[in-house]
Amino acid sequence: MASREERALQVGLFRYGLIRELADPQLPGSERGRLIRELTASEHLGPDGRAMIVGRSTLGDWLRAYRTGGFDALCPEPRRVGPLTPPGVLQLAEALKREVPARTAAQVHQVMLAAGEPVPTVRTLQRHFQRIGLNVRADGRSPDRVYGRFQAERPNELWTGDGLHGPKIAAGRRAVLLAFIDDHSRALTGYRWGTGEDVLRLEAALRPGLMARGVPDGILVDRGSAFVSTQLFRACAVLGIRLIHASPRAATTKGKIERFFRTTRERFLVELQAREVIDLRELNRLFSAWVEGDYHRRVHSETGQMPLERLLAGGPPRLPTAELLREAFLWSEQRTVTKTASVSLHANQYEVDGALVGRRCELIFDPFDLTRIEVRYQGRPMGLAVPLRIGRHTHPQARREEPEPPPATGIDFLGLLADRREGDITGGPGIDYRVLQPPPDETDGQITDQQQEEDVDEH
Repeated sequence: MASREERALQVGLFRYGLIRELADPQLPGSERGRLIRELTASEHLGPDGRAMIVGRSTLGDWLRAYRTGGFDALCPEPRRVGPLTPPGVLQLAEALKREVPARTAAQVHQVMLAAGEPVPTVRTLQRHFQRIGLNVRADGRSPDRVYGRFQAERPNELWTGDGLHGPKIAAGRRAVLLAFIDDHSRALTGYRWGTGEDVLRLEAALRPGLMARGVPDGILVDRGSAFVSTQLFRACAVLGIRLIHASPRAATTKGKIERFFRTTRERFLVELQAREVIDLRELNRLFSAWVEGDYHRRVHSETGQMPLERLLAGGPPRLPTAELLREAFLWSEQRTVTKTASVSLHANQYEVDGALVGRRCELIFDPFDLTRIEVRYQGRPMGLAVPLRIGRHTHPQARREEPEPPPATGIDFLGLLADRREGDITGGPGIDYRVLQPPPDETDGQITDQQQEEDVDEH
């Protein structure tokens, strides 16, 4: 859309094109009258693309304006309307924007609303930021290409999952958000911040979502290592979920989760910039409060409903049982039983039923406890494996989140020593060199008799 200055220029050029010949001072009066009759009798294509008829008096006004003020007089002046919003409110909005430049007008509106301040409309803030040159996008990118739209017909028909790299936490590592969004309602069904993007962090985000929001018909993910793992394949197979992988280089397939990540950057991560570095537990606590207290309860611009309300409108979800959920998130590996009726798993040795010698069986286990192994053959349970030698108790990929560093005591030992040393040098009493001299002799200052005799002899 053209700016006001551009539209005014187009109007001025249109007017000048009509009066250009009439403004010639050498034009005879009869010829000027003929041109005016022709101009007023015909239609002209206006600057807005619509046909219009110009009256004789209008042509006269434009001609006089051109003769007195030149071309600039033909361009309409912009409307001079005083601001209706109190200046103090706009100054506060500008201060919030300058404090964190990544804040959008909608986020500034929300911050002012939460602070109990008078709040103008979002459009008013956008126009104000545009006037003062602060209308920049949070991500600094140009608008993306437009694609066709798709939306699931009901809740839990399709979830979309992906990861977002976030801020650095107290441990010095960068936090990663793994999240799943319901395609129909835009509700965030499962989420968790961690320090990696592996299968364990993926399960930590997905499992609470399944317990609280139910089992979806399908899950759409990309082809990252965590999303193509055998553990995720098995979990979806046990729960009856259709696992769908997006085509390579087709990021728009996951447009809704990407749009949510943009909202997360604009309305959540932007507020973390004003806080001190936090740990992973605090990050998850704040994010959960923002999702459940703000995002889920704000009307979505696309659906016209609050995400949580739209999700619950679909009726009670299909919740999994505790046993089914535990079964889904157990890990599985295939092993061939040796002639000694034993199998090995990550340097551990186990004894199994002798009837399985030479057969390929399935080992089911919790990745954090390799001392308990369930043995199955062709889907039938064959009892528990008996540990013979346990070299490691957890799976090599089962790495828990790194513990947060202990809180600092605030005691700087080296700093205390330095302060004490500087105090001894600069702040202590000076050296009295008089105390270093020997004590005066009793004869000091007195002339002995022998000295007097020697002085007389010399004279």
